[in-house]
Amino acid sequence: MKYRVLLLNPDVKTIEIESRELSSRGINVVTAKNVEEACRLLREDGLIHVILTEWEVPVSDEETNLGSKVTLKGAELFEEFKVIRFEVTIFLFTKSADLPYFNTGGDLSGYFYKGDHDYDDIVRKLRSEVINSKNRAPFFDALLEYSRKSKDSWHTPGHASGYSVKNSIWTRDFYEFFGANLFRSDVSVSVPMLDSLLHPNGVIKEAHELAARAYSSRYTFFSTNGTSTANKILLQTLLKPGDAILLDRNCHKSVHYGTILAGAEPVYLSPSVNNRFGIFGPVPKKRIISTMDKAIAMGKKLKVMILTNCTYDGLIYDIADIVKEAHKRNVKVIVDEAWYGYARFHPHFYPCAMEAGADYATQSTHKTMSAFSQASMIHVNDPEFEDIEDFFMENFNMHTSTSPQYPMIASLDVARKQMVMEGYSLLSRCIELSDMLKKSINTLSKFRVLDLDDLLSDEVKKDGIKLDPTKLTIDVSGTGFSSKEVEHYLLEKHNIQIEKTTFNTLTVLITIGATHSKLNRLFLALENIEKMSGTRKPQKFAARNDFFLDLSPMKFMPRFAFYSDGESIPLRDAIDRVSACMVTPYPPGIPLLVPGQTISKTAIEALNYYRDYHVEIHGIKEGRIKVLTADEEKQLEEYGYRINDITET
Repeated sequence: MKYRVLLLNPDVKTIEIESRELSSRGINVVTAKNVEEACRLLREDGLIHVILTEWEVPVSDEETNLGSKVTLKGAELFEEFKVIRFEVTIFLFTKSADLPYFNTGGDLSGYFYKGDHDYDDIVRKLRSEVINSKNRAPFFDALLEYSRKSKDSWHTPGHASGYSVKNSIWTRDFYEFFGANLFRSDVSVSVPMLDSLLHPNGVIKEAHELAARAYSSRYTFFSTNGTSTANKILLQTLLKPGDAILLDRNCHKSVHYGTILAGAEPVYLSPSVNNRFGIFGPVPKKRIISTMDKAIAMGKKLKVMILTNCTYDGLIYDIADIVKEAHKRNVKVIVDEAWYGYARFHPHFYPCAMEAGADYATQSTHKTMSAFSQASMIHVNDPEFEDIEDFFMENFNMHTSTSPQYPMIASLDVARKQMVMEGYSLLSRCIELSDMLKKSINTLSKFRVLDLDDLLSDEVKKDGIKLDPTKLTIDVSGTGFSSKEVEHYLLEKHNIQIEKTTFNTLTVLITIGATHSKLNRLFLALENIEKMSGTRKPQKFAARNDFFLDLSPMKFMPRFAFYSDGESIPLRDAIDRVSACMVTPYPPGIPLLVPGQTISKTAIEALNYYRDYHVEIHGIKEGRIKVLTADEEKQLEEYGYRINDITET
C-alpha cells in the first residue's frame, strides 16, 4: 500500500497499540499526538491520504498558566486539516459514542468507535474509501481491459486497431512511432462497455463523478475539444440573444466567439496594463463592480461574468470577493481556469474557482497536468443547474464530436487520479524548483525574474492580487537582444522551447513534469546567451499596449456584424467604419477589434505599429479589413441591433 494513514491521538500508550494493530494489517501508519505535529506531517508528507483522529486534540504540548492544554475539537479541528490538504480523507476514531450530537462541519467520511475493537472493519473501510474515491480510474481501466481482449473490429475507425497501417510499406513508420496500444485503444463509440461521452451512464459517468469530488464541484464534464469549446458550451447555455455578458477584453478568443454564437451583448472590461513589460494584468476590482452596476442601471440584461484566473502571466485575482459581488447582483460567474486547473490541490494556490463560489469553471487539464492536448473539463457549482441541465446537454452535444477519441478521455481520468493521489507532492516540488530557478537566473547580470510588484500596474496593487510561482516571467532587456532573438537562440542553439514572449520578456512554465536537469539546462543556456550579448547596450524598448485601453465603442451586436457579408477595404480607409471580423495581434493575443466595433484612428495606428514590428496579426489580409457596408449598417439600425455601449477604463 503506497499511501499512508495519519493516526492522531494525544494518549501515547494508546496510540502505540492502535498503530501496531493497524500496521499488522498492512496499513502504513504515521502518528501524531497534537495538532501541530499532524499539520507538519500533512505539509511534509504528500503520501498521507487518511486521518484517523480523536474528537478533541491538544494544539501542542505547551500548557497554559492553569496547567491545561489548548485544544481543538470537532469541525474546527477538521477544518484545520482541510485548509492544508482538502483532499485528505478524515475518519473519527474516538471513545465517544455520542455522534448524533457532534458538529462535524460535513468534513468527515466516517466514524469508528474504539469500544468496538474492530480493526479489521477499520482497515476494510479505509481501503474502500481510498480506492473508490481516489485511487482508481474507471474509464481508463475499462479501456485497458477492452484493448487487451484483441477483438476483431468490424466497425469504425477504419484503421481497425492499426491493421491498416502496421503492414503497409508506406505507413508502417506511423504505426511504429505511435505504438500498438494507441491504435488498440482508439476505438469506436459502438463499444458499449466504454460508455458514451454524449450520454454517460457507465464508466464515463463514474469518471465524471470522481472528478467532481476531486475538484469540489457539484458536477464535472469532460471536454475533448479543448477549453475553447467548453467556454462556448457554457456561454450558449447561460445566454440568450439579447442578454449581456461582462467579459475581460483580455479573455481567450473562444469567449468572444462564444458571445457571437449566443447572440449576446458584450460589456467589455479593460484589463490593467504594464507597458514597461508588455503585460496585461487583472481587471481592477473597482472597475468590475462599477461596470456591473452601470450595466444594470442602464437596463442591460446582465446574466453572466467571465474572468480568466490566473492570467497567462500567473496573476491571480482575489476571486472569492469578486464572485460575492457578482452574486449580490444575481450575475452568474464563469472562471476560465485554463492555466490554473491544479489550484485545488495545494494550499499555496487556494482558492480555486469552485472553492471561491464560482458557478462554473473551465480548465485545460492538458496545459498544466498530465492529460493529452485538447482534454479539458467543465466544473459546475451553480445551485440552479438542474433547471438548465437538459439545455446544457443540448449545447454539449452540439459542440462535441460524436466520435471522441477515447485515449483523450482516459487521459482526463488518469490526470484526475494523479492529482488526487500525488498532486500536493508534485506541486510542492514545482514551487521548490521554481524558487531554485528564480534564484539561479537572478545571479546573472543581464536576466531577471520579475516579482509581483514588477508585474502589477498601480491600479491593481491594492486588489489582493497574488502571483503563481510556477509561471516565471524573465526580463531580457538587459541583454540588448529582443525577446524573439532570445527565444530563437534558446530553440535553435539549445533545443529549449519556452511558453511565450512579450517584447522584452519571456515566460517559462514550471509544470509537474519539470526536472532538475531541465532547469539547469535552461540556466546554462541563458548564461551562454548573456555571454554572447557581449557589450550590447540594454534594450530601451517599451510595449505600446495603451492602445488596448483606448477602446473604441461597440456600435452593433457582434453576432449580426459577424454574419454580415461586409466588404473588404484598405485598413487606412477604415476610420469610423464598423468591423465585421475579429482582429488580433500576436502577441499579446488580445482582440484589438471585434465584430460590431467602430474602427478608430487609434486602432489603425496600433495595427500599423504592430505590423512595423513584424507582429503576427489575425484578421488583416494584405492590408485590408472586412467592414460593414453602409446598407448593412442602416439595416442593423432599423432592426434595433445597435448597442448602447458602456466605455469603462
